[in-house]
Amino acid sequence: MNTDITASTKPEYPVIDRDPPFTKTVANFNTLDYLRLTTISGISVTVGYLSGIKPGIRGPSMVTGGLIGLMGGFMYAYQNSAGRLMGFFPNEGEVAKYKYKI
Repeated sequence: MNTDITASTKPEYPVIDRDPPFTKTVANFNTLDYLRLTTISGISVTVGYLSGIKPGIRGPSMVTGGLIGLMGGFMYAYQNSAGRLMGFFPNEGEVAKYKYKI
């Protein structure tokens, strides 16, 4: 059974890299990706702090929430960046950056 989503779904936009490596995907983060990452992290820190029931547990709860938010925000930004490189999301900036001819 083939579980590769790219095998069954065709990209709608120009493909820059069909299988982008980790370093290229992270280097391709744009301002909106970083904004999403920091927003998700900031909200998670706040939620973690507010979910601490007792004052003594608020600090550890805040740190845990922040780490969860940081990882979630990074994964969301990574998914968007990789999707643009693979042609599944709008990628006008990447096409111009890599001088790809349509």
